Amino acid sequence: MTSEIAASATDLYKTYGSNEAMVKALDGVSVDIRAGEFTAIMGTSGSGKSTLMHCMAGLDSSDSGSVKIGDVELSTLSDKKLTQLRRDRVGFVFQAFNLVPTLNAEENILLPLSIAGRKPDKDWYRKVIDAVDLSTRLKHRPSELSGGQQQRVACARALVSRPDIVFADEPTGNLDSASGAEVLSFLRRSVDDFGQTIVMVTHDPVAASYTDRVIFLADGKIIDELLEPTAEKVLEKMARRNRRVKNPV
Repeated sequence: MTSEIAASATDLYKTYGSNEAMVKALDGVSVDIRAGEFTAIMGTSGSGKSTLMHCMAGLDSSDSGSVKIGDVELSTLSDKKLTQLRRDRVGFVFQAFNLVPTLNAEENILLPLSIAGRKPDKDWYRKVIDAVDLSTRLKHRPSELSGGQQQRVACARALVSRPDIVFADEPTGNLDSASGAEVLSFLRRSVDDFGQTIVMVTHDPVAASYTDRVIFLADGKIIDELLEPTAEKVLEKMARRNRRVKNPV
């Protein structure tokens, strides 16, 4: 890990709806994501965790505030430049895999580079394929792969362009515990071995225990954080928060 900031949000506000139906999804959120670190964002449903990730990844815009990837302020970019930044500097892993069913695993992994008209770095590609343990499954289509294998294809796709940062939204949400552990172990190794920066939204304390840092959101605000988390420490923080909500001072 370094002191370099891979991404940052400053005083982010985001609302949905209007008048009595208005919901504050983000209420003045500021956070720095350090390079080479695995960060989890946690919170109950409606806490703003996915909204924060989508704004930081350039998939959504805030009502006010600042988001940077490295030293690039996203709000200053045209739609074309923002699309280019997402393609070249940001990787994405989603709960639903989002693989193209008519393409095999290798073609899915290389798709972002193909769209960008770029050739893969052969050495890096081999490292990624070895890390996700898919060398014998590259010619299989998604329907011929297990859920865990499909998500590992999605992880490899996110990493193959060597992005500055990867955003993962509930990447183990559709997986059983064994497949989820495979994916999380790979994400952990990509940080430790490749120096990757990863931000993961999750509701799972076990998933959060693979990370370096957990940020807790509630009602659109960051309320706590935890370094070197274990599943037990995460559960304790969540239980303490629930007690405070049920028994306010």
